[in-house]
Amino acid sequence: MAWEEFRLGKSGKPEVQLFVRTLEDSLFALHTALKRQTYQHGNYEAFWVNDPKRRHIHKAPVVDRVVHHILYTYLYDLFDPTFIHDSYSCRLGKGTHKGVERLVFFTRKVSQNYTRTCWALQFDIRRFFARADHKTLKLLLRRKIQDENILWLLDEVIDSFHSEMGYGKGIPLGNLTSQVFANIYLHELDHFMKHTLKVHWYIRYADDGVVVSSSRTLLEKLIEPIEDFLHTRLALTLHPRKVTIRKLSWGIDFLGYIVLPHYMLPRTKTKKRLVRRLKKQIELASFEQSWASYCGYLSHSSSFRLRERLKNDLWLIGGING
Repeated sequence: MAWEEFRLGKSGKPEVQLFVRTLEDSLFALHTALKRQTYQHGNYEAFWVNDPKRRHIHKAPVVDRVVHHILYTYLYDLFDPTFIHDSYSCRLGKGTHKGVERLVFFTRKVSQNYTRTCWALQFDIRRFFARADHKTLKLLLRRKIQDENILWLLDEVIDSFHSEMGYGKGIPLGNLTSQVFANIYLHELDHFMKHTLKVHWYIRYADDGVVVSSSRTLLEKLIEPIEDFLHTRLALTLHPRKVTIRKLSWGIDFLGYIVLPHYMLPRTKTKKRLVRRLKKQIELASFEQSWASYCGYLSHSSSFRLRERLKNDLWLIGGING
């Protein structure tokens, strides 16, 4: 049930506790509104977070987030089997670590076990979540969905938000549905990369893409057709300052790690942020859980010395016992 899935880990939040007080009546009213197509999405609560980039989050009311869970499950089951293997954002069995491991595999193959030169083209789509076009997203959904009731509800959710880029633009960071909407939208780019440009060594995580090749010239020639496709088909653009071509021996910065021949390292900014957060959390009950999580992050890279240094520093200020 969507409500049970939604409430996992959120039972202590004030807005969820308030909803629970009238749970039966609220869910019945929601069911009636959906059945009669009188449902209207509520207003968003907007706030900023730093994780580490500054992001504008829009949180929907509890009843609407229950609707998002219903739609997310439906859309994920319908669309996920159609996505390419090397799309790693917000998918079961994927994630950042799997994405980085796949990049390591690609670089090893292209460089023939690090005996040949290997290059990587990296690109970032400029402000994807603010610029995603509602009309384009609706057309993509209608390619695979014929149920008019579901399409009506999807339209209601999509049209509940308009970014500062203008009417009919944007999907909100904070909606569960936005995760699957992003993958549906950018699957068009994945399809173009794999089947039109015939790119073999390609990975996408959300709005970040990387292509690995032994030829820098080949990678340079990909930039213009990618930019053209994004502009003409998806109403998007590449971020001009985030299109780079780097040699593997220089290090490829991807999903929080620096990938190099034979090993990878945690990103310097990530290491500094990790230390700051751990020191802040020492007095909190969640410290041990956070420490375990960060050790898990570091375990994927060549970071033994960093982990030992962190242990020593945190032991001195009382963070780790024994």
